[in-house]
Amino acid sequence: MLTIRVNKVSHEIEVDPQTPLLWVLRDHLGLMGTKFSCGTSQCGACTVHIGGQALPSCIVPVGSVANQEITTIEGIFDSTVGQALKRAWIAEDVPQCGYCQTGQIMTAAALLQRSPRVTESDIDAAMARVLCRCGTYLGIRRAILRASKELAQ
Repeated sequence: MLTIRVNKVSHEIEVDPQTPLLWVLRDHLGLMGTKFSCGTSQCGACTVHIGGQALPSCIVPVGSVANQEITTIEGIFDSTVGQALKRAWIAEDVPQCGYCQTGQIMTAAALLQRSPRVTESDIDAAMARVLCRCGTYLGIRRAILRASKELAQ
């Protein structure tokens, strides 16, 4: 049995400690917002926060995150940063297909939690590891800048 803390709730799960966190979130906890895409940490669609850091859940063994705070897309909107991003994403009409949006938002949230005042260069560096097949990168950048301005006020 392992205990993991996800979105401020502790869960006891019976699972091999080497099971990727992504599958525990989706298959054991029913948190379907975190997406599977590449399975090799190359696309960023499965990004979650572990101890406040944005990490790809597809390659993180669940046993390595016991007793750490894990935040998924389902929990990020309970934060001020998450709410600012949600408003900005809607205002900028960012998503097209939407598949990568979980990873985009979780990565953006980690960036803005570290520093609410960001530049385009900061955004480009932080977001480079999250792929968007639809090419909504400019909308994503505008939304993050909008959220940053809101948070800075």
